[in-house]
Amino acid sequence: MAKAKKLAELSDADLLTRLEETSEELFNLRFQNATGQLTNVRRLSDVRKDKARVLTELRAREIAAAEALEAEEVAS
Repeated sequence: MAKAKKLAELSDADLLTRLEETSEELFNLRFQNATGQLTNVRRLSDVRKDKARVLTELRAREIAAAEALEAEEVAS
């Protein structure tokens, strides 16, 4: 499970890679669950939360960049 502090240390490219990996893993887990092959149902919840953490960090960076750009425009 990825913690928010560790995600904050990653670069944008690493976060996008992590997002792609968690999305693929979540798809595979859902498929296994639908076919009755999933043994650890808790993993679905964990992966879904990891994906949400990555999306939250990406959005926070997007907001910070927009605010910095706006502050720069106001200052000039």
